[in-house]
Amino acid sequence: MNELSNNPRHYHLMGIGGIGVSALAAMLHAAGHTVSGCDQQLSPVTQRLEGLGIHVQQGHSPAHLDGVDVLVASTGVRADEPELLEALRLKLPMMRRIELLAQLMRSKKSIGVAGTHGKTSTSAMIATVFEACGVDPSAAVGGEVRAIGGTSKVGSGAHFIAEIDESDPLFARIHCDIAVITNIEDDHVAHDGDTKPNYHASLEALHGAFQTFARQAGRVVYCADWLGLEGMLKGANLISYGLHANAKYRAENVSLTGGSPRFTLTRDGTVLAEVKLIAPGEHNVLNAVAALAVADLEGLDIACAAAALASFGGAGRRWEVLGYLNGALLVDDYAHNPTKVRSAIAGAKTTGRRVRVVFQPHRVGRTAREWQNYADVLRGADEVMILDIYASSEAQIAGVHSTLIEARMHALGFAAARYWSDREALREYLRSSASERDLIVTMGAGDVTKLLRDLPELATEVRGSSHD
Repeated sequence: MNELSNNPRHYHLMGIGGIGVSALAAMLHAAGHTVSGCDQQLSPVTQRLEGLGIHVQQGHSPAHLDGVDVLVASTGVRADEPELLEALRLKLPMMRRIELLAQLMRSKKSIGVAGTHGKTSTSAMIATVFEACGVDPSAAVGGEVRAIGGTSKVGSGAHFIAEIDESDPLFARIHCDIAVITNIEDDHVAHDGDTKPNYHASLEALHGAFQTFARQAGRVVYCADWLGLEGMLKGANLISYGLHANAKYRAENVSLTGGSPRFTLTRDGTVLAEVKLIAPGEHNVLNAVAALAVADLEGLDIACAAAALASFGGAGRRWEVLGYLNGALLVDDYAHNPTKVRSAIAGAKTTGRRVRVVFQPHRVGRTAREWQNYADVLRGADEVMILDIYASSEAQIAGVHSTLIEARMHALGFAAARYWSDREALREYLRSSASERDLIVTMGAGDVTKLLRDLPELATEVRGSSHD
């Protein structure tokens, strides 16, 4: 794959079950390296890695380092973890996940997609387009992508397409030949002002990291519709896209009806292609324009690129269709902050179905800041079922609970909101109430994704299609 392929080594990855780390593990393995890893919990992701021949152990231990040449740790691994401390004692080369990604990207023409919203879908669209148009890219994406057979792929072509997660402040160090920036919003900022490995100390620090990332890129494809983004990225080599009248790459004549967006793609006013999508919503139109802009800049056949997006059904957990329950369409979506939630609900409404959202707030600190905004945007649905906060590794904050969202929605006159502490009771309620006119969406970045996936009723229903 790159210069690393000429020097086979044993890489050991801590936190290997994470979507980003697992993708890199698979790429290293495909490039001919010995790869092992560990995580606190085993999962279907680690089972897939085992199937590739990557040995995964549960928990962390200094004993895992025997024979290891390079240790890679996810952002979530604590600096005082004994396995890391032992690696320091042994003077093993160590790097964080995003540093390994940067190293892998340097060997090819790199396309990196960053932004608070849409980066997984956009990078998945770019990978799908480049694969369909025959350029055999390498790719590392934060969700399952049908076109590349998973979350990552080692290709023989000149391009490396990667999702760049700005939650890690080290993302600013990654150099991209083309950087796509979808938007920038107040997210991944420590609520208490502390510096953490997976949070920026302040909004100003987040903005500064994006500025550094953009200014060292060869070209920056940015969304002209996102207010203030152009000014924030001043000094970079900017190319605009969007629905905005001044965008270089623009979606015109946009129709969102029926849950299948259509638009005309133009470049500087010249028509390039007629585009049809099966992933609903204006946000997916913007993602598609970004992907097509990158394809055009890299000289791909734009008709081929548009055709590839016509069958793009989304990345894993990004408007992922699970099947049907009593005729109700079941979808799982990763939306976990207010802007994402608003966009996902707006896209859902274009299907013409009754939109019923099962929402799980993500992280305690984010919920402490955003619970009122969650309540406001969730009112766009027809019914909302609210689960307990997915805290991840965060400590509880007194008074911060999912019932805050429920209470505010009721106070605002939205009666069809209910907090559910018992998931099995919620499953039974959905079984008994689902009908053909419904669209039921599980929404959030936590384990809400498990709620509907294993329902026995789905066993004989359609899975994996992107629309009904």
